[in-house]
This record gives sequence, C-alpha cells and structure tokens, in this order.
Amino acid sequence: MGSISICSGFSRKAKILEISGKIIELLEVKSGQSANGEWRKQEYILETETEYPKKICFMAWGDKIDQFNIQQGENLAVSVDLESREYNGRWYTDVKAWKVSRDGADDSRPYSSSSQDPYEAPSATSIDNTDIPF
Repeated sequence: MGSISICSGFSRKAKILEISGKIIELLEVKSGQSANGEWRKQEYILETETEYPKKICFMAWGDKIDQFNIQQGENLAVSVDLESREYNGRWYTDVKAWKVSRDGADDSRPYSSSSQDPYEAPSATSIDNTDIPF
C-alpha cells in the first residue's frame, strides 16, 4: 500500500487518479455560506507508504465527510479529482476525494452529479480575510 496511480476509467478519455497510504492527520471541518447555500469541507493528510513517503492533503465536501467517515491511522485508497484555479495571478490546486476504499473493499459510492455542485466554492464574503476565497 502507499502509491499514486493513474488508470484508465470508463472511457478512453477518462482517467482515475488514486492515492493510497495512511491517514496521519484530520484537519478541522470548515463551513460557510455561499450563493448556493451552506457548505462544509474537511481536509485530511495522507502519507504514502513508499520508499520515499509523500504527504498529500486531500479534501471531502458536504455529505462525503460523513459517508467516508475517515479516521486517523486508517490505511486507505482514495480516488480523487484534481482542479486548479487562478486567484490574483497565483494558481491553487484542490485534491477532492470522490471515493474511499478500505483494505481493498469499496466502502463508498462514487460522486454522482446533482443540480448543485458539492465542490462549489464559497464566495469571498463568506470567509475571513486570511483564507483564499475558493
């Protein structure tokens, strides 16, 4: 366990990025209000168990936080989407979990689309000035 892999998904164009390793830290749940309503997210630190371990911060949004029920010390395989955004001339990348597997078993369902994007970023007025507004 402890790898990062990219494998072909459901079509030739789709790729699935999966990271695996041990959860070494759970960060506090953050919440706020955006134009689309209330939002909440939680970030986790996963450390790969490879010759040269890497620490990777990924996040879960909304109901996925409770659905995944990630605990410190667990070994997981996490399927993620990557998304980068520009803000004031700098680029920031989000690593968003959409599926979590424990011990090779599929413990969650993949993200399904709905009318409201669960990854909707909060508006700049919904967070304090120390945070980046997305």
